[in-house]
Amino acid sequence: MSALLDWLDDRTGYRALAHEALYERIPGGARWRYVWGSTLVFAFSAQVITGLFLWMAYSPSAQTAWESVFYIQFEMQGGGLLRGLHHFMAQLMVVLLALHLLQVVIDGAYRAPREVNFWVGLILMQIVLGLSLTGYLLPWDQKGYWATKVATNIMGIVPVVGPSLQRLAVGGGSYGHQTLTRFFALHAGVLPGLLIFFLVVHIYVFRRHGIHAKNASEVDSSFWPDQVFKDAVACLAVLAVVLLLVVWRGGAELGAPADAARPYDAARPEWYFLFLFQFLKYFHGESQEILGAIVIPGVVMTVLALMPFVGRWKLGHGFNIAFLVGLLVGIGVLTAAALNADRQNDRYHEAVADAHADAERAITLAEGQGIPPTGAISLVRNDPKIEGRYLFKQNCATCHLYQDAKGVGLAAPAEPKGSNLYGFASRQWIAGLLNPEQVAGPNYFGHTKHVDQEMVNWVKDNVADIDKAELEKGIIALSAQAKLASQRAADAKDAEQIDAGAKLIKEKFGCVDCHPFEEAGEGGTAPNLTGYGSREWLIEFVKNPGHERFYGDNHQMPAFDNVRTPREIELIVDWLRGEWYEPGTPAPAGDSGATPPLATK
Repeated sequence: MSALLDWLDDRTGYRALAHEALYERIPGGARWRYVWGSTLVFAFSAQVITGLFLWMAYSPSAQTAWESVFYIQFEMQGGGLLRGLHHFMAQLMVVLLALHLLQVVIDGAYRAPREVNFWVGLILMQIVLGLSLTGYLLPWDQKGYWATKVATNIMGIVPVVGPSLQRLAVGGGSYGHQTLTRFFALHAGVLPGLLIFFLVVHIYVFRRHGIHAKNASEVDSSFWPDQVFKDAVACLAVLAVVLLLVVWRGGAELGAPADAARPYDAARPEWYFLFLFQFLKYFHGESQEILGAIVIPGVVMTVLALMPFVGRWKLGHGFNIAFLVGLLVGIGVLTAAALNADRQNDRYHEAVADAHADAERAITLAEGQGIPPTGAISLVRNDPKIEGRYLFKQNCATCHLYQDAKGVGLAAPAEPKGSNLYGFASRQWIAGLLNPEQVAGPNYFGHTKHVDQEMVNWVKDNVADIDKAELEKGIIALSAQAKLASQRAADAKDAEQIDAGAKLIKEKFGCVDCHPFEEAGEGGTAPNLTGYGSREWLIEFVKNPGHERFYGDNHQMPAFDNVRTPREIELIVDWLRGEWYEPGTPAPAGDSGATPPLATK
């Protein structure tokens, strides 16, 4: 073995190289305060290694990026850990950068003859922040998509060249496939290449001038083993922190697939850019935005770059320390203000809750149904639980309530004009409709023009006189018309009561005086109760509530057949009926088959 190493040294000179690298003199001895530069190199090395393995499974296109990240996160052996390491190490690098910069300035290691190395360090800081920004988009989920859109919009306010720069970064006038591929090229190619180049320059210049000793009067030591030991302990601590974050947070987050058609109210930059997000809130109008986004950050960077000159004097060094500490404190205060503003923003909390629910749902669909050739976005857009709810909020929630008895559900409309559709056509909902104390209330006809019409008056005048057992049979029979999946077992169990209740509706209660029901009644101005609340009944009702089958000229609700596509109306109806895919359950009985066929995994 010794002979082999001798031969290798003879051919390469590795021993001299290793000696040069390891036995650098440390004036004043090894110190813990010197570890931050090494931890940054360690963090970057970890990013390169994990990034290369992620690259092997990642596919950078608008139709495959989310899908490949899903594969990495949930199906690839160790993929979740790998992605978590990459994600949280990137975040910790920002913290290490701040600590390293603070240590350099406090120790005066930026002063002559180390000016160039300090400037190279500032360039490296910009590159690391650029890596963080470009990496955020790559999962191609809602959070990354909309946060990146906010960030690149800032670029567009740069005078004269801003719009051109933005188009260059985005890859055109809209965010899509070109945006993703350009950000991937920057994240995996251009920026790492620049970082390696400037890191080599940084280390070369650092070795040329050596460590700036804090207490040169103390005994010198060498890099090996004293400082190497401290650096190794610090790097292990960094790795331990990242692993704890991975375990604590359950790995890196993956939101629902990016959808340009659906705004994301919870869009925020990552925490290390939150201060800038908050800072820009204080500037309004184009001229002020330029001041906040371009001029002031430019002044800050200029002051940082001038520190080697300002710090030649003791007073200037004190100014530099005070400026940097003040800058970091300001960043901390702005970040806290941004978090506090979000904490008090109910709309933001609702958007975050919706985003988490959509993300979990998208993952459930991908795991249970597989991802179709058209991409995961088609799973989301054809899912009643996500898309139906979104369409209801967009089209129906301006008039209709959707809240349970505890008030949980969708936010109440400012000016409700319709009934509460939570549990529509269920036994409980119909029982409330036929309750004299509730029928004219806010959950039923209270906000409609029907509040003083025949149905409300009939319930108030007659229901109290109906035998309770018979009334219950009528409620069960009417609700059974809906064929709700949630009541399928109960309807099967109560078949005899349903038959009896249907007979009571037709022959005793007098419902058919206004409502056609099965073969009874000739119709009037009230909706046909045959199939009441069923999928087909609801779809036709939403399309045209003024049809003679429903309210005719007495309708209040607008027709949606020319506003929304048939598939969109189906999704709203399926969501109202609570019928969607859930793992381990049969497919919804009412599915029209309009959903594109799904590929198997």
